[in-house]
Amino acid sequence: QVQLVESGGGLVQAGGSLSLSCTVSDRTSTSYAMGWFRQAPGKEREFVAAINGSTRKYTDSVKGRFTISRDYAKNTVSLQMNSLKPEDTAVYFCAVSNTGITSPLPREYAAWGQGTQVTVSS
Repeated sequence: QVQLVESGGGLVQAGGSLSLSCTVSDRTSTSYAMGWFRQAPGKEREFVAAINGSTRKYTDSVKGRFTISRDYAKNTVSLQMNSLKPEDTAVYFCAVSNTGITSPLPREYAAWGQGTQVTVSS
């Protein structure tokens, strides 16, 4: 069973930055896409970013502010978040797909971390 553990969440003022990291226990997952999703209270889980090799995808609301990266040697995926806004407040989850496709759909991801809280104050 693949395990994913996120870290790096916290409280930051609007305009600030945070970096999230996710470590994956299964090295055979390196051929699969990985993604970040978030879920705010009372809302559905939404796509933030995904990566596989040189392919990166972002939801429109974070383009130019967030950067997803992957370290295959360390089996980690990171999300650098700059110029944070209050509307970025959510629990952030990393996930690993069972395909190489950088899909925005949660159902395309086979394993999930427990989530890390990001709170942006105005």
